[in-house]
Amino acid sequence: MTDPNRIWTEAADRLKAEIGDGPFSSYIAPSAVRVDSQGNLILVTPTAYARDWVRKNALRRMNELWLGLDGLARRLDVRCRAEMGSVPPAAASGVAPRLASISAAPAASPAAPAFAPATDGARAVRAAGLQERLTFDSFVEGHGNAFALAIAKQVATWADGHFNPVFFCGPYGYGKTHLLNAIAWEAQRLRPDAKVVYLTAERFLSTFVRAMQDRSTAAFKESLRSADMLLLDDVQFVGGKTSTQEELLNTLTALIEDGKRIVLSADRAPMALTDVEPRLRSHLAAGLTCPVEAADRDLKVAVAQSRLNALAQLGVVSGEARADVLEHLIDRTPGSMRELEGAVNTLAAVAGSRLSALTVDEVQSLLGAALRTGPERRITVDEIQKTVAEHFNLKQADLLSERRTRAIARPRQIAMYLCKQHTTRSYPDIGRRFGGRDHTTVLHGVRKIEELMPKDDQIARDVEALTRKLRG
Repeated sequence: MTDPNRIWTEAADRLKAEIGDGPFSSYIAPSAVRVDSQGNLILVTPTAYARDWVRKNALRRMNELWLGLDGLARRLDVRCRAEMGSVPPAAASGVAPRLASISAAPAASPAAPAFAPATDGARAVRAAGLQERLTFDSFVEGHGNAFALAIAKQVATWADGHFNPVFFCGPYGYGKTHLLNAIAWEAQRLRPDAKVVYLTAERFLSTFVRAMQDRSTAAFKESLRSADMLLLDDVQFVGGKTSTQEELLNTLTALIEDGKRIVLSADRAPMALTDVEPRLRSHLAAGLTCPVEAADRDLKVAVAQSRLNALAQLGVVSGEARADVLEHLIDRTPGSMRELEGAVNTLAAVAGSRLSALTVDEVQSLLGAALRTGPERRITVDEIQKTVAEHFNLKQADLLSERRTRAIARPRQIAMYLCKQHTTRSYPDIGRRFGGRDHTTVLHGVRKIEELMPKDDQIARDVEALTRKLRG
């Protein structure tokens, strides 16, 4: 047997049986065989960490399997994608393109779109932009994301009767990109021959513009419209770009008509994307809109613990952090889950093998400016009013006035809600500071914002942004 395709298929199948589905899916499946300038066969991994794992745990066995099957006695080496640069795929030297169930996207030339159509009929996920750690196994479920996670898993199974498109929306840093990555990996694992394409809206835009400049729009369109599943992240960034919106609309229409799967994400619900033209908004909202809500405290604790466990597996830390240390970390990181993970990474880098012995005082001393230091500073009603007015392009006097237009009434209610959350003032006292209003008016305003936050993404984002500003 000298056909590299057959050799790789059989060797990979044997290796999968030996090391198990988990390690194979994480480290071998996202990799692909390429050929260097000397004609040597190279297993190219998406990251340096995956390269090191393969080199330590699987390369010797892979070579044993390969040498036992290859009549030419060639050997495999392993490198990460960053080390390979523009090395051509193995097909350039007679090795067929499909050497792995998931292959890296070929580097784009200046005169070609980033996603060239497959030339051999074999379909592989376009892994550029996907992160290997963002899988369903590493996603931490909580009250605010349980529904979104269930829908994502359903989409990934290619189940019949699903909604199309599925649109995940919610604040930055709470798991939308993680879900899209996880869907892509799982969908490709379940259907290795399917064409699964993952793109950020920014890359969709830049690739489309380059295709127009190079007069290669036909190839660009074919690369997307031949997809079995298209995942597009951060759709809000196409807003205000007329030609790009038109192309996206045509792509979505073509895929839906062909019964292909579409998954999208944005920081707002489809109909709240005011910079997106109405026809495209209508298509985005035609399937299932699935909110990914901000994390509660329990979920933040679980995410912090999960990240520490992952770092422990990498040998960065050993032992477990004390509960009060994690609580302190969360209290000092009130922003998104990304910010929390950054704080955990900093803690792990500083702590190392001393993680389990660290106290709250030591953590505060060691991390210094990396965390918010000292007690929370005192926030005043006046400061809240000024911050809210600036955020909504109003005057502070507008919030104190008798005007009841929605453009003023809602910011006023948000300001009242923030006063109740961040000051010790009573309802009557807050009312007096808002133009002498009755305490029942303040109570109604606070409850209204509490009621709307889980339902209205824009209000939730406004409150989150204002809270960050107030906390400095």
